[in-house]
Amino acid sequence: MDQATHSKIVSFLWGIADDVLRDLFKRGKYPDVFLPMCVLCRLDAVLEPTKKDVLDVKEMLDAAGIAEQRAALCDAARQAFYNTSKFTLRDLRARSSQQQLRLDFEAYLDGFSPNVQDILENFKFRNQISTLSKADALGALIQKFLDPEINLGPTPVLNGDGSVKHPPMDNHAMGTVFEQLVLKFNEENNEEAGEHWTPRDAVRLMANLVFLPIAGALESGTYKIYDGACGTGGMLTVAEETLRGIASARGKEARTYLYGQEINPETYAICKADMLLKGEGDHADHIVGGAEHSTLSHDAFPSEEFAFMLSNPPYGKSWKKDLETMGGKDKMRDPRFKVTHADDSDYLLITRSSDGQMLFLANMASKMSRDTTLGSRIAEVHNGSSLFTGDAGQGESNIRRWLIENDWLEAIVALPLNMFYNTGIATYIWVVGNRKPEHRRGRVQLIDATEWFKSLWKNLGKKNCELSDDDIKRICDTYLRFEETPQSKIFPNSAFGYWKVVVDRPLRLHSQFTRKALDSRRFCSGDETVRDELYDQFGDVLFGDFDLARPALETRLSEWGKSEENGGENEGEEEAETPKPTLSEKRKKKLLDPFTHLAPRRPLGGGRGKTSRGTGSGPVRGSQRVPRSSGRNSQPAEPETQRQ
Repeated sequence: MDQATHSKIVSFLWGIADDVLRDLFKRGKYPDVFLPMCVLCRLDAVLEPTKKDVLDVKEMLDAAGIAEQRAALCDAARQAFYNTSKFTLRDLRARSSQQQLRLDFEAYLDGFSPNVQDILENFKFRNQISTLSKADALGALIQKFLDPEINLGPTPVLNGDGSVKHPPMDNHAMGTVFEQLVLKFNEENNEEAGEHWTPRDAVRLMANLVFLPIAGALESGTYKIYDGACGTGGMLTVAEETLRGIASARGKEARTYLYGQEINPETYAICKADMLLKGEGDHADHIVGGAEHSTLSHDAFPSEEFAFMLSNPPYGKSWKKDLETMGGKDKMRDPRFKVTHADDSDYLLITRSSDGQMLFLANMASKMSRDTTLGSRIAEVHNGSSLFTGDAGQGESNIRRWLIENDWLEAIVALPLNMFYNTGIATYIWVVGNRKPEHRRGRVQLIDATEWFKSLWKNLGKKNCELSDDDIKRICDTYLRFEETPQSKIFPNSAFGYWKVVVDRPLRLHSQFTRKALDSRRFCSGDETVRDELYDQFGDVLFGDFDLARPALETRLSEWGKSEENGGENEGEEEAETPKPTLSEKRKKKLLDPFTHLAPRRPLGGGRGKTSRGTGSGPVRGSQRVPRSSGRNSQPAEPETQRQ
């Protein structure tokens, strides 16, 4: 299909959304109706030539009482999907009654194979039928998609004289049209798109960083490509195209199997539909997703190893629910996140529950091929927190240490700011591989590509720049040359680690045994004002012979505050002083306790078997006081060390 025809079809289909869906749905909800209808129209056109064969096989299987019918029906349809209803979309457009149209359309949907049902369910397309039917828009929508001005089928549309009016649309062309529509919807809805869709310029760079370094070692054969946060599947598609292009340029034939997992239902449905539209039914079966399929807590491919892996995981997204599902940090048994490293069989790669992005990198590293010549290569996008978050011994630090000490981290590329639709923060591509070439071993390359970009003439959300083909080539050439330049720095692995040493030292105190200092400590346990006045009246007898002073003290406390109540009644008397408040029974009881008065006499000791609140001595760590060991055989505390 030439570019003009491709652009015409995309423009025509794009116009359907405004023609039919405006005022019925918000613009952000257009894809929920439009994309599944686009999928249905293509599948219907592909299945139409074998419709009778499928119905005949279905009738025969039902008559024979055969329950497992999928394989036979797929064979009859000559596709990885089928429809056993008696309707086609062309049959439905003739319905004059909206009620009958709705019933027949729902029966038509029910006839699709399970893999298509999965797509429709995750699109939640059946929830939209009621709105379309009530607005008398369902028939108009079907009619628009069957317009004779476009051809979404695999066979050509002919003129009356037998000449070709519209060329056929093969699977690749249909997949390209579908991806273009997804792209346009994502650009229209920038804020949400960035969560599930990575700009194509960033994806092309990632794919080139994965495949170019091993281009010369590629052989004809089958390769598995994996994305643990596949979104709409664009990263898998670009990776597949890049691999096949590089292999073809060297006279090799690369066959691929695409694997992906996605938790968001709508984007998962788009990804799986894209695979079906391209005629890659086997790939579609390897795309797993939906709300119940979190990559972290429900690994869909626990026993698989992959040659190439690319991903753009969510940044700063809590994975607390996944952690609880997995039994919590203390009961973690997942071999992806509990590994053996540095003689530690329980080495945990568990990050903070508030941000799980580095767990996606650990997940992919656990799926690297160990027994192949090429091994595995990974490219994953992260924000800046993955570079420094986590103290020594914590999950993020452990993941970095695990990657670097195994000599898997090849390079980190700093991307320009404002590369993505919904964030302007700094982002980085981590390049990881377990077959480092000799000249890279033991070293990590840091590339500053923040100034290599082309400005957009119009912002797409927060995205105001893109990587041109020249920019991508420049970054890849810098990576491949592996030389020190102002934008390329190379460091030994050891430069990224450090020892954290906690030093125990004696607590040093400064003491002053002066009258002024001691007087300030005399009444530090409370009721300072009252006790100071009592001391002025009774003196040291409170400390030396309390029983002798008790009767007078009881009388004084019982009268406390009463004598002042009439202080201002006499005429001619100067303004009375502020009356003293009476004492509560609890406070009186405390002041009649001998220990209240004896405690200040022992500022460096204790009383009643308890350690005093006064100063003491012992080793400290940093600013935290640590109790000193007791007993003759006590050993001094040893320094604690941790490696990051």
